[in-house]
Amino acid sequence: MRVVQKFGGTSVGDLDRIQNVANRVAKTVKNGDEVVVVVSAMSGETNKLISYAEHFSKNPSKREMDMLLSSGERVTSALLAIALQEMGVEAVALSGRAAGIRTNSIHTSARIENINTELMEKELQARKVIVVAGFQGVDENGDVTTLGRGGSDLSAVAIAGALRAELCEIYTDVDGVYTTDPRIEPKAKKIEKISYDEMLEFASMGAKVLQNRSVELAKKLNVNLVTRSSFNENEGTLITKEEKIMEKPVVSGIALDKNQARVSLRGVKDKPGIAAEIFLALAEKNINVDMIIQNVGEDDTTNLGFTVPQNELSSAKEVMEELNPADKLEYDNDIAKVSIVGVGMKSHSGVASIAFSALAKEGINIEMISTSEIKISMVIEEKYSELSVRTLHDAYNLDK
Repeated sequence: MRVVQKFGGTSVGDLDRIQNVANRVAKTVKNGDEVVVVVSAMSGETNKLISYAEHFSKNPSKREMDMLLSSGERVTSALLAIALQEMGVEAVALSGRAAGIRTNSIHTSARIENINTELMEKELQARKVIVVAGFQGVDENGDVTTLGRGGSDLSAVAIAGALRAELCEIYTDVDGVYTTDPRIEPKAKKIEKISYDEMLEFASMGAKVLQNRSVELAKKLNVNLVTRSSFNENEGTLITKEEKIMEKPVVSGIALDKNQARVSLRGVKDKPGIAAEIFLALAEKNINVDMIIQNVGEDDTTNLGFTVPQNELSSAKEVMEELNPADKLEYDNDIAKVSIVGVGMKSHSGVASIAFSALAKEGINIEMISTSEIKISMVIEEKYSELSVRTLHDAYNLDK
């Protein structure tokens, strides 16, 4: 079997942890698998390099930052290859450039355009473990680029797709995807299998296991992803096509996003094009609008509410006050969004009513609701956020 294994910063945080990764990789090789390993920089290394650059400049060139930051992953890949060689495992370290990863030219947040797998195929045929420096590639001018947040996961998924690997394992400090955050609900259970779309909903809600971009790419390239811990042997969570999940639970999990703020517009002129005007102004400032609720108009006016990430509220405020589209503008930072996620919702009715009844029993008022095929999201007061997660987890018997 051909396997891509990706190890994040905490998994390669020091020399002992790199040795631990080498032991795990050697075990996979012993099973007869072809292995490509993708590594991040050792934890703390990227921040250290940024601080070095900031010593000289408060606004360093993005091209030079890519040259600097990409070195962290190259250090890890070389060290891991040396550790494997010392164990008698043939291994070769490759930079993103040597691995054939071609990107566009947007420095610090490049996108992968294609991968020339010729060298990697040659090394795999020679029965070598390939250790690729993640998070990086090279553009058409030969300049080093980096892929932005979650870039090493992206490297691993893209390489797995290009090499037609049967599996892409993402090793982190958590051992899978849970029905909710175990720090909020200790009865949370690990999910064995989850669809790409469900995982995208969890990721967009702030679940730290995987970044959205890598899940989207895995779906596009049809790569089976497993997320698991590098610190134990526990089975992880398989993220795959919905068709491969035989028993689809109605609800897979509960997600919580506390990084939300609400903007309320009262007395908006109820005329064609007003909503377009408001949201175009926000889009021009790259403000990410999530939930939108508009009431039925009365007396030629209507009320409109929407949510934005908390760190974008001050920008949204500036836009609204410049546009002045309503009689009254209100802003609320003390909200949270709790969501129920599950592909089984497509074929089951009554899912929403269970949530509404459970929250009502706890005296939790729902301020906004939005739904999709596989998700129901509700905005509530932030002080009830963790209680709502435990209440909903219990209402859908997710600890069973």
